[in-house]
Amino acid sequence: MNKTFTSKESLTDWKRLDALPDEDIDLTDAPEITPEMFAKAVVRRGLQPPPTKQQITIRLDYDVLKWFREQGEGYQTRINSLLRAYMEAHDA
Repeated sequence: MNKTFTSKESLTDWKRLDALPDEDIDLTDAPEITPEMFAKAVVRRGLQPPPTKQQITIRLDYDVLKWFREQGEGYQTRINSLLRAYMEAHDA
């Protein structure tokens, strides 16, 4: 394991950045957020730590699981978020 010292002091020139006009900021390496990106986002309300998760076995219809997996990485978290939203809607 690498045990090199890392300074907590920022080397960024914040005063220069604050003085820079928005049109002079290069955003080529930061793509604009699209509606598709928002659709795949996972929403966490508040700043509480996430509850401890428990591993289980669950049977889902093949097409439902296939659809979630096709959405990409994090599909299990999205399934959990949808189940939580359903639970919270029915607790009210």
